[in-house]
Amino acid sequence: MRDRFAVLPQYLLPKKWMTATAGKLASAELGGATTAFIRWFVARYQVNMDEAAQPDIAQYPSFNAFFTRELRDGARPMAQADLVCPVDGAISQCGAIAQDQIFQAKGHSYSTTALLGGDAQLAAQFNNGQFATIYLSPRDYHRIHMPLRAKLQKMVYVPGDLFSVNPLTARGVPGLFARNERVVCVFESRIGPVVMVLVGATIVGSMYTTWHGQVNPPRSRKVRSWDYQTQPIVLEQGDEMGRFLLGSTIVLLLPEGKSAFNADWAAGKPVQLGEAMGTLSR
Repeated sequence: MRDRFAVLPQYLLPKKWMTATAGKLASAELGGATTAFIRWFVARYQVNMDEAAQPDIAQYPSFNAFFTRELRDGARPMAQADLVCPVDGAISQCGAIAQDQIFQAKGHSYSTTALLGGDAQLAAQFNNGQFATIYLSPRDYHRIHMPLRAKLQKMVYVPGDLFSVNPLTARGVPGLFARNERVVCVFESRIGPVVMVLVGATIVGSMYTTWHGQVNPPRSRKVRSWDYQTQPIVLEQGDEMGRFLLGSTIVLLLPEGKSAFNADWAAGKPVQLGEAMGTLSR
């Protein structure tokens, strides 16, 4: 109950206006003002610039350029594993999908159908499967990579709210990840369908995929879909597939009986891109 009271102001804030404004400011090239803000941000959130391909803060023309910075070669080696972690962040939750219900936080679950924008046929393919929800904090690297080799099938933009996605909000807002704006990326792999959902949030200016570019804005009130089944878009394990312009959360869905997360993967665990995430059934 305390968490629900704590997030009440978010219901009242003009979240879409705040997000649009933040997006414009983050993409603006303001010279010394931009550099000063990035320097403050690095100090405030203890961002490790030694890992960046470009460690010189002054070389970033905009905050977005800094926020979506590349890592230097070798900063995130890929583990020899069937499944590797697709992002830097912290595990919000992970484990089994209970029929069609994904656990969000104590007292809260949401359906795979709701998460996937109402596509019950797609959602049914993940009944009793596995899920992982990973939260990216402001200090993290914000590019998203592939946990395994897969071929792109389709992408769906689902309009929605723009609540914060931090742990407090996950505990206080029912169905958070199925009510926020999101981009659903559907792949086919050697274990069958795999879905990666990029979840938007307050001041997340936009979401981007490597095959499409910026997905939003524009923001639509309707679901938008792109079909790639006839296009040979295959991403290898570890390849970049997308990025957040300002931070958020991803939700990964895997089909039943095809995979298992490593024993040390549990809620609250900090994770890094490329570390061993799990194994596939032989």
